[in-house]
Amino acid sequence: MPWWGVLLIGIGALLIGAVVGFFVALRVFKKMQEKNPPINEDMIRTMFRQMGVAPSEKRVRQVMESMKQKQ
Repeated sequence: MPWWGVLLIGIGALLIGAVVGFFVALRVFKKMQEKNPPINEDMIRTMFRQMGVAPSEKRVRQVMESMKQKQ
């Protein structure tokens, strides 16, 4: 087999692997999002209520901003 044939097979295998890897990673990411949804303001308010603290809007927004900065 000529060298260019081996090169074409290698490039083809690389492209197929990249496409398959992309879809597998996408599926894994979707499963993770279903198990652990991102935190929203309602979840923070509920957390404050469970701790016995009245959730002020200012405090909720501060916590949301700190969560965004951590990500």
